Amino acid sequence: MKILGIESSCDETAAAILEDGKIISNIISSQLIHKTFGGVVPELASRAHQKLVSQVVKQALDEAKITKEEIDAIAVTNRPGLVGALLVGVNFAKALSLGLEIPIVGVHHIEGHMHAYFIENPELKPPFLTLVVSGGHTQLVHFKDFGEYELVGQTVDDAAGEAFDKVAKMLGIEFPGGPNVDKKAKNGNPKAYRFPRPMIDSGNFNFSFSGMKTAVRVFLQSLSKIEIEENLEDIAASFQEAVADILVIKSIKAAKELKLNKIVVTGGVAANSRLRSLMFERASKNGIEAMFPKPVFCTDNAAMIAFCGWKLIQKGMKSDLKMTAHPSVSIAQ
Repeated sequence: MKILGIESSCDETAAAILEDGKIISNIISSQLIHKTFGGVVPELASRAHQKLVSQVVKQALDEAKITKEEIDAIAVTNRPGLVGALLVGVNFAKALSLGLEIPIVGVHHIEGHMHAYFIENPELKPPFLTLVVSGGHTQLVHFKDFGEYELVGQTVDDAAGEAFDKVAKMLGIEFPGGPNVDKKAKNGNPKAYRFPRPMIDSGNFNFSFSGMKTAVRVFLQSLSKIEIEENLEDIAASFQEAVADILVIKSIKAAKELKLNKIVVTGGVAANSRLRSLMFERASKNGIEAMFPKPVFCTDNAAMIAFCGWKLIQKGMKSDLKMTAHPSVSIAQ
């Protein structure tokens, strides 16, 4: 079975071909225009998707050395995300499904991320805990089995990735904030400054990152522009340490309470070097195996959508042409 995966939930236009569970092409086109604005502009994202989706799909087919007539099914992200961006991918997929007379399945973006590690590690068996951490989401999900999930905890305000982007902007670090803060932090002292760890002792597994942004802003207001520039790497490292600390502490607590010995970390922030090293270190000390997909499968991509769609189709699930985009839908629904 050959499945075309399409992803357009935010600012990456992506397409991939999966054949019998193996990715044979994976194309990602990132929208550089948003750098000018220091964040994703929804209308511009939608327009860019419209220009790119057909050529990205063609590239995926060409790289896989197949024609569109050889596709057996289509998997497309239809929830959650920027509604205009989602609609571009959904409408393109529906038109292709109708023209080729092949089935289509809508995929939850978070569920796609939760399947990213399987792409290169199909031997992994549930159950395990998944930490999905990105620009739009920070969630702990108990992956009981394929298609069976329990939401354990989530952010009550901002996602960790959004906090990275906003703090980067305060520091004058260009967009995308997450990877660029990570680069600056490599030469900094993570113990130079102590930023708060909100909700670390809340008694539940929810997160909060809004207060961290405020704490950084207040701290920066106490420094001159020259002092910020001179201490930029230390500030970046200290902020990154605080975020990673929160994510790791909460994840390990949740895994231990649920008696799970595996944590899979995925989403764009899963590419962060400090989060990776800290999770590996502390999970190991607690007898837990920490697992991360390759960075290319952490950020938004269509390979994870194709793989998840393949699993859904195997379970007999598919969508009809009435399917549409939904900007906000919980993984637990």
